[in-house]
Amino acid sequence: MIDIHSHILPGVDDGARTVADSVDIVRELSRSGITDIVATPHYVTETAYISKRERNQELLFELRSALLEESIDVNIFLGNEIYIDHSVAELISNGLVATMAGGSYVLVELPLNGEYPNYKDILSDLIGCGFNVILAHPERYAITQENYDILLELNEIGVLFQANLGSIMGQYGRTARKLVKKLLKDDLIFAFGSDNHYCHGADFWIDAQKRIGKICSERQLKQVLVTNPRKIISM
Repeated sequence: MIDIHSHILPGVDDGARTVADSVDIVRELSRSGITDIVATPHYVTETAYISKRERNQELLFELRSALLEESIDVNIFLGNEIYIDHSVAELISNGLVATMAGGSYVLVELPLNGEYPNYKDILSDLIGCGFNVILAHPERYAITQENYDILLELNEIGVLFQANLGSIMGQYGRTARKLVKKLLKDDLIFAFGSDNHYCHGADFWIDAQKRIGKICSERQLKQVLVTNPRKIISM
């Protein structure tokens, strides 16, 4: 499996605090069968979560070195989970935030509660600029939980959906679990990610993959866990 959403860079957001924490997280993800990870630290304008791409690249190198010392064979790439903002395209062009693994895919987050003004236009404009826009965990937003048609409209304009493995386990509540199952059954999920902020243990991620496999076909399972995620890191 390829994990395209994980908060494993140390000390930059609400994920791993130290390099040792990062190593522990990656070790358990590796034990669950994950071979490649895109590190996606939060970038939220006008908050404490504004670690620049240059700094994140330094931390990525440090983490890669630590993994090598521990003989943990997982490939780590750099990205960002970018909180929706009118200046997303500018942040990318100025080199402040990273696209996924240096390619054309961009991971964007909406408010968990409430609605960001003109968010559909912002996502559409990013697509118009040539980016492949991935919406992080659509099953967790209050607006999409209340109105499934929003997801259909976003899908229609080309927005891709990344669901969280933990959602299928009920980590974010019954409503999120119900919605992620519907998205899966409707074949609207582009990829799954761990959205891992701390060390869960390998069994958690293994069980999540098994539960997904009970809902979808073997072909679809491979698509959301390997085939589509590989498109991101192969750009």
